[in-house]
Amino acid sequence: MRKAKEIAGRKCPHCGKAENQVNAGKNRSGTQRCFCKECKKYYTLDPKTREYPEEIRQQAIKTYYAGASGRGVGKIFGFSKANVYNWIKKTGSLADDYQILELDELYWFVEKKPNTETRENTYVMTMVSRLPRQIVGYDVAFDKSPDRIQKIVDSAPIAKKYCTDGWTGYMDVVYPGEYIRNAHNKNDTFTVEGVNADLRHYIPILRRRSRCFPRKLETLYAVLSLFVDAYNAFGIAKMIFRKNRNPKSRELPFCVLDFL
Repeated sequence: MRKAKEIAGRKCPHCGKAENQVNAGKNRSGTQRCFCKECKKYYTLDPKTREYPEEIRQQAIKTYYAGASGRGVGKIFGFSKANVYNWIKKTGSLADDYQILELDELYWFVEKKPNTETRENTYVMTMVSRLPRQIVGYDVAFDKSPDRIQKIVDSAPIAKKYCTDGWTGYMDVVYPGEYIRNAHNKNDTFTVEGVNADLRHYIPILRRRSRCFPRKLETLYAVLSLFVDAYNAFGIAKMIFRKNRNPKSRELPFCVLDFL
């Protein structure tokens, strides 16, 4: 049996000793593996990091916001488009200091339409920040009691103002900031109304006049949770993209479906 050659000048990262260090083959990437005879443990000599350099990350993000698609950035730099979207999510992290939050609900049904006037038995309750456009709280239930809405408010970041429509149940909720109730028009809830319209547009089981519908409440909640993550990432990317451009322009090189 061939005797392993001891290499001087190497130090074991486990026990810290430099004596009795021998080669132990190579791993799949071709990096040298070593074995410490003192502590009987293997280690990799000069391990290669799996993370991309910070310069490459910043360059890829700038290329993305310059107008290239996630797939295009991946082809240019030689990595997956998922890496680009994950980096955008990290750079777009928000502080919990929202100015205005809006609350609203949309009606739908699970399993079958009940014989009621509005033909609904399920409520999708959402809490949305006006700027940036984010869904900061949501819930799906067979009722929209003030207690349930209170849990959404308590779990969401604190804001200076809370805006709702004229439903009286919102008046029984305790808000950390100023409460604004508008029963006349949608001047104070236009953001959440638009987000709820997006929910019906992008989620087939919430779309009107569609054959798609959820058979269980858990299914609707799971689909909504997945979409909220993508929708929030899309909102951050859109806000950053428009910072150095015309804020009124509606042209974007990406859409919410790219973040799913």
